[in-house]
Amino acid sequence: MRTRWGRSGAGARRIGAAAAVLGALLAAPGTAHAAGPPSPSYRFPDGVRDVVGGQRDKDGPVLEANAAYRSSIKPGGKLYFQLVLDGKNDAYASAVALPGPAGAKLAYSDSIKVSIQDAGGEDCDSQRRSIGSAQYPHPFAASAYRALRKGLSSCQEPGTYYMVIERQSDPSSTRSDWGLDLRYTTEPTRSDAGPGTAPSSRPTASPAPPPGSPRQVHGGTGFHDAAELSEGQWRDSIRPGETLFFRVPLDWGQHFSAGGGLAGMAAPKDGYVGTALSLQLYNPAWGPVTGASAPYDGRRKETVLDPLAPVAYENRFSPSDDTSAMRVDGPYYLAVSLSPEVGQTFGATPYDLTLWLTVRGEAKAGPSYAGRAPDFGSGGPSAGDGSMKLLAALGIGTGTVLVSGLGVWRLLARRRAAMPDPGPGHHGFGPPGTR
Repeated sequence: MRTRWGRSGAGARRIGAAAAVLGALLAAPGTAHAAGPPSPSYRFPDGVRDVVGGQRDKDGPVLEANAAYRSSIKPGGKLYFQLVLDGKNDAYASAVALPGPAGAKLAYSDSIKVSIQDAGGEDCDSQRRSIGSAQYPHPFAASAYRALRKGLSSCQEPGTYYMVIERQSDPSSTRSDWGLDLRYTTEPTRSDAGPGTAPSSRPTASPAPPPGSPRQVHGGTGFHDAAELSEGQWRDSIRPGETLFFRVPLDWGQHFSAGGGLAGMAAPKDGYVGTALSLQLYNPAWGPVTGASAPYDGRRKETVLDPLAPVAYENRFSPSDDTSAMRVDGPYYLAVSLSPEVGQTFGATPYDLTLWLTVRGEAKAGPSYAGRAPDFGSGGPSAGDGSMKLLAALGIGTGTVLVSGLGVWRLLARRRAAMPDPGPGHHGFGPPGTR
């Protein structure tokens, strides 16, 4: 079994490394921010590469695995990017849509579609996600998957494939460009036959929130600087129109439950916002897993994610989307959004946010891969390391450090049905060979 959060070196070296990271961040403020008007608060890693998608397949730029790319797409746009895939690794292609600018008008059907296509233009896999009921600018992601499997006839040969991004816009929506955060990563096939069916059992009820006082945390602006959470209760503040990102490392065999709530106002005003607080969960490949939302009327409101299956390689064979998404170990991401309508109705000040999560199950050995086990960006210092304690003492969240760490690291089947803003039982992966 891989050690996911190991320590190395003496405490002095860890503190020195942390200080170096801190110095680099202070010396170059703002270098990780996205360019352009869409979602200016979304943070990209240092070294992100700006790319322009092709209007035709062979005009698209070639993307490298495990690198960070920034692009944009117009209303009704369709962009092509080339992927050079071998015959030994599965591939995941993901796109984070960054609608903007702030205050832009959006409709339920505004969406992006991500596809991986072969040289003949046939889909290996695709997924469309809409902005859904949270009809305001906030990051949301879609992904596609190329599987190497016995019994599949298409998308099995090595060669050039295409990541295709399409945007659908309602005629009533604001006609502005959307930013894009693009990536693709690979996963080796198994060296043994392994199981070919998904586990038959899964949790059916979410446990109660863990006891204890909430600890303070500062959520990140996106996947790259998401703040790490462990089991327990956490406290943050969120502004109307803001999205905060958190990451929860999970090993094989582990599963977790999560929920969130907004505190009530001291003197509640009259009003009601239907989709006020939104929780969206993504897997390590940035594939949607599930989601939940809560209304707000000035009084405390809470929402919880439906129970999730333990992380297992064989989950990918499940016909249930939210089970199939729990297919790889690594960081799972929780995106928490607060509707700007809350600010319009109840005031534009920050609102107290409470998150809670439980992690269950013993870590197990992973699958026997034919190549090096994939790292979906989960590596990094433990929150208990001396370097993290130093930064905490200086008032800097661990998510900020992850921006630099991830930036350095990035430098060095079948079509799915259209999918709206995910709720219970909805995300982006179906079982290879049956889609």
